[in-house]
Amino acid sequence: MALTGRTALLAALGSLPVGILAPSWTGMLAVNAPLSLAILCDYALAAPVRTLQFTRSGDTTVRLGESAEVQLTVTNPSRRRLRAHLRDAWPPSSWPTGTEQASARHTLTIPAGERRRLTTMLRPTRRGDRRAERVTVRSFGPLGLAARQGNHQVPWTVRVLPPFTSRKHLPSRLARLRELDGRSSVLTRGKGTEFDSLREYVPGDDTRSIDWRATARQSSVAVRTWRPERDRHILIVLDTGRTSAGRVGDVPRLDAALDAALLLTALATRAGDRVDLLAYDRRIRAQVQGRSTGDVLSAMVNALASVEPALVETDARGLSAAVLASAPRRSLIVLLTGLDAAPVEEGLLPVLHRLTQRHTVLVASAADPHIEQMVGARGTVDAVYESAAGAQARARRLRTAEQLQHRGAVVVDATPDNLAPALADAYLALKSTGRL
Repeated sequence: MALTGRTALLAALGSLPVGILAPSWTGMLAVNAPLSLAILCDYALAAPVRTLQFTRSGDTTVRLGESAEVQLTVTNPSRRRLRAHLRDAWPPSSWPTGTEQASARHTLTIPAGERRRLTTMLRPTRRGDRRAERVTVRSFGPLGLAARQGNHQVPWTVRVLPPFTSRKHLPSRLARLRELDGRSSVLTRGKGTEFDSLREYVPGDDTRSIDWRATARQSSVAVRTWRPERDRHILIVLDTGRTSAGRVGDVPRLDAALDAALLLTALATRAGDRVDLLAYDRRIRAQVQGRSTGDVLSAMVNALASVEPALVETDARGLSAAVLASAPRRSLIVLLTGLDAAPVEEGLLPVLHRLTQRHTVLVASAADPHIEQMVGARGTVDAVYESAAGAQARARRLRTAEQLQHRGAVVVDATPDNLAPALADAYLALKSTGRL
């Protein structure tokens, strides 16, 4: 039996003369028979909690930063009216700090044999699966003096997907892709490497694209048009080791890499290429393979929703072996990792030749924008030391990138906000030159 605040007040007032002799609530109630009887009757008339029935419905997925609605239907099968406070418990990361109480706590009244639907609004602050923990119900009697309380497990899972904020860059990159295909209204030929068709010459066309044999057979000058080669294989590899847990700007490095991977997937599938995914540190954390161009993006979003950094050093040899097993034929390997000197020099560089001799390798990394702010610091002695430290860190990063380029890799190094569009531009550049 749970006593309410009203009960405590009545007990204190009714037992005031003997409060010193009986300081506990039990003692107070023992010397106040009318109040004790009222509490027992109120408790007996409270609707039972154990027989309540619960069902859930609502959203099962939501993008990070957006809201999800989960409905909880409560059925009262007893013959007593339910007057209750209900708490629908979820993990703390299901709401921004300080908003859980208003969203998950409900006051309800359900007549006998009826049901009511409650809505809990979730606004998760982290990716991954958010599972309902338990429903706690406190059922009050008609007088509000006593209450029954119990818990129920009502399972439900809401998967929090990556926000994919870089999708705003997709229209501009698709426009450039159409230019490469020669399908947009520009005065230059398509810049691909695969022959597409012949058309009439217009001012501004490259004279090297003139097809003289076709011109000799007709009365106008004919030029060849080109398009990028299609149906190429792209394997996106996410390094989920300890370096991916570091924050660059306002986000973890892994989240910036996820966003860039999604933009590249959306662009490459529109270009007719096949895209697979591999997330690895010391073992495979997520893998998407063999999906059609129509559902690969949604499959990748779901696979990456629950991927978190592992606080271990990435096994570079194991990663290269997993890459070679996933890409048996020539492919574009896009490795999203860090450019910290020690992990790259000790891990990636010794095995990079195994990848570059069979594939085109593109290494992309999210740079810390605070480094550039440090480099520009001036005015005080501390600021000068900070600038020197920033310049040294930037120089080490540039040297690491040069080492990767010297061994045949293409390197994209950009801040988190610019990483996704920079990676998409690098892909388009490789496609236009036929290096895929």
